[in-house]
Amino acid sequence: MRQKELRIALVCYGGVSLAVYMHGVTKELWHLSRASRDFHAGIGDLPPSVVDDPDACVSYVYRRLMEEIEQQRGLRLRVLPDILTGASAGGINAVFLAQAVHSGQSLDPLTNLWLDVADVDELTDPDARPIWKFAKFWAQPIANWILKRPGNAVTESVAPETQKEVRRKVSHLVRGRWFQPPFSGLGFSSLLERAFSAMEQTPSGNPLLPQGHPLDLFVTATDFRGSLSHLNLNSPPVVEESEHRLPIAFRAFAPSMPGAGLANTLELVLAARATASFPGAFPPLQLSEIDKLAEKTERTWPEREAFLRRVMPAQHRQGMIEGLSLIDGSVLVNKPFEGAIDALQGRPAQREIDRRFVYVDPRPDRFGELKEKNTQPVGFFAAIFGSLSTLPREQPIRDNLETLEEQSAAAIRLRRILLRLRPEIEAAVEKLFGRTLFLDRPTPKRLNNWRQKAQQAAAERSGYAFQAYAQAKLAGILSRLATITHKAAPELSSPGLEVIENALRGELSRRGLDGLSANGVGAHEQAIHFFRTHDVGFRIRRLRLIARRISRDWEADPSIPDEALDQAREEIYACLSLYLEANESAQADEAFAKAAQNVLSDPAQVLDMLERKRLLPEIDTLVEEKLAAALHAMPKDLKRKILLTYLGFPFFDVATLTLLPDEGRTEFDPIKVDRISPEDARSIRDGGTKATLRGTEFYNFGAFFSRAYRENDYLWGRLHGAERMIDLLCSTLDTPLEDDVCNTHKRDAFLAILAEEDKAERCSPKLIERLRQEVLERLSSES
Repeated sequence: MRQKELRIALVCYGGVSLAVYMHGVTKELWHLSRASRDFHAGIGDLPPSVVDDPDACVSYVYRRLMEEIEQQRGLRLRVLPDILTGASAGGINAVFLAQAVHSGQSLDPLTNLWLDVADVDELTDPDARPIWKFAKFWAQPIANWILKRPGNAVTESVAPETQKEVRRKVSHLVRGRWFQPPFSGLGFSSLLERAFSAMEQTPSGNPLLPQGHPLDLFVTATDFRGSLSHLNLNSPPVVEESEHRLPIAFRAFAPSMPGAGLANTLELVLAARATASFPGAFPPLQLSEIDKLAEKTERTWPEREAFLRRVMPAQHRQGMIEGLSLIDGSVLVNKPFEGAIDALQGRPAQREIDRRFVYVDPRPDRFGELKEKNTQPVGFFAAIFGSLSTLPREQPIRDNLETLEEQSAAAIRLRRILLRLRPEIEAAVEKLFGRTLFLDRPTPKRLNNWRQKAQQAAAERSGYAFQAYAQAKLAGILSRLATITHKAAPELSSPGLEVIENALRGELSRRGLDGLSANGVGAHEQAIHFFRTHDVGFRIRRLRLIARRISRDWEADPSIPDEALDQAREEIYACLSLYLEANESAQADEAFAKAAQNVLSDPAQVLDMLERKRLLPEIDTLVEEKLAAALHAMPKDLKRKILLTYLGFPFFDVATLTLLPDEGRTEFDPIKVDRISPEDARSIRDGGTKATLRGTEFYNFGAFFSRAYRENDYLWGRLHGAERMIDLLCSTLDTPLEDDVCNTHKRDAFLAILAEEDKAERCSPKLIERLRQEVLERLSSES
């Protein structure tokens, strides 16, 4: 059975109250991932709530679709949401989804938070509310002028049936305290903490990612005062610049047991509160607020200093932590594609991968509206609300998409080059060792000798090209060593990685490593020693090439049993983990952290300590022992293919290393980008955003003034999310399913969602019934 992983990097935009719609979308990704986890694990029993009515469980609908794909197309799919990024209120959705993916906990408490609490009446600080009916009576004429004058903001942007409710709530805000944010920062943090606590109390399933798979969470925040950073120029050499962008990133590896949190709950609250600290509405987040929350909830935060040092290294180094003021992340970075792109580094690839970047955009129609209104003057309040809630969110994503397109094109070119090089390289290996190589029993000693012979032959036959290859290897090694050093000592007061690289390069020059080749016939002894002790990248690339061949090229070979391929894949990744762990362990070592802090004055100590800590030659011996044992048990055809790839890799590497777009990337398949918006999901209702969402009213604040609006947008988020989840599953197939099959699953998913929400009693029964009738009429007529 062919296997494929549909890996999703989710990007949640900021969108003020449209975050309620985005939550509905992310909830469907959560349901799809749960269905994938259970399908892959072969869990056959339905939960008690589904036994009586399995069609009322959308996860079960997704599972039926995956079963049908397996039966009709021979493809076993697994869906892995392993990169999650967000800004502003979209960042809240990313943080909670990451917690649910990592822990296996329910996402329902976040639904309750959005529907019950995301209202101006609930969020308003008690000190900011009018104390009695006639409070600030002198402000009432101002409120009336704002809310009832001709062409006012409410009349222009709010539906007639909701205008009375919106006017009442805006009037309260106007007559409350002035010149201070109306909403409570500590109150907001407390609500977020309550939602996390409610998640912890729900029954937990297994994590939604395989054990050991990395999960990356990235949300944006803005440091209002900024920190000093250094820029390298020609003249003067270094200048100081203020940096206000503050990404808050988490990386964790999926645990084996359910219920384990992604990080300390207070850190997750800090991330969610900071990214959504909307200017003017909430006070900026300061660390004292999280400390008060810890005292109030009796939560401990032993990792406080380590977390702050990691997330805010410049502020920590400059002694600015306690005075830090963080505001909404969308002020500077509203569409955090870059964080998701950076997270592609160092990810495992055990089988065929379909990598998708999926971004949620509730209002892709905004440009049409701007075009329609471009002849009208901009009003006073329209300018204020628009600048706060709309303009910062209009940054184009073309640059990010072009970066992904370039990476995908480079991946395709590299695969074509490798494919065309393979026959010639395999012939060279057979000529070098003779055909009897495949009759010999591989032993660790033989593998070691064969490997060294192949590497020497590749170096000698590359001729004058070897110097360029060796310098490319050296540059990659120095970049990796500088990154490890900088991560081990985040408080290192240097302008950047380049300074660390230069210090290490200077030490290598003192050791006679300015040139690497020996009279044009490969590397000299000092260079060979340096590569053997520090070039972990070569080892990782070699094993990953074998892993990709197992997953992509050899699965279709009928002469090789599936069990043999699975066992070979496990052995290769067990070997790969040894090299990856060597990097991680060195980086986390306290003694090395102290040496790293002094890298600029004593780079020799850093190089020598990394050599002792990682012990790459000893790992080589262990890997060859594992490989020799695995090869002995393999079928003859598979053993031959792996030996040809293992010994031929030096020839591949000489030819392709300089072509790699990013040596740290491990997923070499093209990246596809998908959008989820009302404009892309029209199975139930045409018209896109205008015809479905209500949170767009009052300059995207609409859903914060009306529970009915939140319920509407949440349900449409789930329905649109379900439609696009099914589109994603169907689009990963080489031969798509028939349209009527996909539409049938969409109709079943829509009805299951509405049945779930009807049973949960979270939303208006009239709204649910109206949508149910619309689904039945539209999809029944089309079928």
